[in-house]
Amino acid sequence: MSRIGKLPVAIPAGVTVEIKDNYVKVKGPKGTLERTFAPEIGIKEEDGHLVVSRPNDNKKEKSLHGLSRALLFNMVEGVHKGYEKKLEINGVGYRAAKQGKVLTLTLGYSHPVTMEDPEGIETALEGSNIVYVRGIDKEKVGQYAAEIRSKRAPEPYKGKGIKYAEETIRRKVGKTGKK
Repeated sequence: MSRIGKLPVAIPAGVTVEIKDNYVKVKGPKGTLERTFAPEIGIKEEDGHLVVSRPNDNKKEKSLHGLSRALLFNMVEGVHKGYEKKLEINGVGYRAAKQGKVLTLTLGYSHPVTMEDPEGIETALEGSNIVYVRGIDKEKVGQYAAEIRSKRAPEPYKGKGIKYAEETIRRKVGKTGKK
């Protein structure tokens, strides 16, 4: 049995879950998420918990079991608390500005990089070098944060670029002069 898949997902107060033919709709104080799960996986609501089950121990069902439970947990957690990624911009002259839904990044290129917030995702700035990406869908928050980071990934010699707050950059030693 899958260690992740067999754990029940607790439904907190203020969150409602509708299940119909492996189509799950989760409503909470922060918004609504919906997803269709594989038909092989059984999803039931039992006394304030969501239980994910599989019919047999085939390889496909085993792999879908833990995945489906993790996706359900992320949906419930997202509509209840939401998700956030923190990005830091390091480098002389590197900064971010926000106007409406448009994030403008100055990253040492000849032009500013502009990115529009996707639907359901919100970016916020702290100063001019810390960017927060917030939303209820963990997948979308992580993807948009990765897209922002990819505009100027941190380089190993000076550490300039955009990095996640919890990320550590392995620094390299530069060239030395002739002796």
